Amino acid sequence: MGTLRGAVGFLTRIPVSADGDDWDAFARAPWAFPVVGWLVGGLAALALFVPTLGVPFAYLVALVLVTGVNHFDGLADLGDAMVVHGDSERRRAVLKGSEVGVGAVLALGVALVGLALAGLGLARLPLRTGVTVVLASEVGAKLAMAALACTGRASHEGFASAFTEQCDPTDMVGPLVVAVPAVGLAAFGGLAVPAALAAPPAVAWWLRRWSEEKLGGVNGDVFGATNELGRLAGLYAGLLLV
Repeated sequence: MGTLRGAVGFLTRIPVSADGDDWDAFARAPWAFPVVGWLVGGLAALALFVPTLGVPFAYLVALVLVTGVNHFDGLADLGDAMVVHGDSERRRAVLKGSEVGVGAVLALGVALVGLALAGLGLARLPLRTGVTVVLASEVGAKLAMAALACTGRASHEGFASAFTEQCDPTDMVGPLVVAVPAVGLAAFGGLAVPAALAAPPAVAWWLRRWSEEKLGGVNGDVFGATNELGRLAGLYAGLLLV
């Protein structure tokens, strides 16, 4: 239970009484990422029960209320790092800076507009199909974060290293065991479900490769961006195959 308290406490805004021991337990247990994905996906899917025109806004609000802005902040920082000119040291300096540049604005804008348009697409689907796509994309996004924890190399000591130093590729078995049952939702969503589940880890693979080349490894911002971009990729992969 301590592992789950640590995961929920960090990955969501749901009030839980997590402490340092819970965080340490979570850092050693990447399987907890997709468990939280099931929880977040289920809560976010409630937005699909509002009238059609309100779904895009309700979906965005639900995600912010449930998960907060930490992952969006990571995406914004990484957006600035991606557009800056210079070597790895220069890019990492931008990540640590408090200034908001055009890269951050563009990254956040694309993510928010993309989520709103995805919400509009979800609203036009049969309710149970839309719910399964939301669930699968959220579980997939957290599976992508687990993949970073198990296969990534941290650029420096910090959030990312807390995971990468304690996890290795063999630890991906746990997250996969938790996430793969989502494929069973294909009974309601067809090929959209496995597509929504598989697209986020593909994003994680690309971001890990980019980060190792441009930043010297992954960090907390890369984890946050992976969650946001992974979810977005999962939603659109699912919508395209409905």
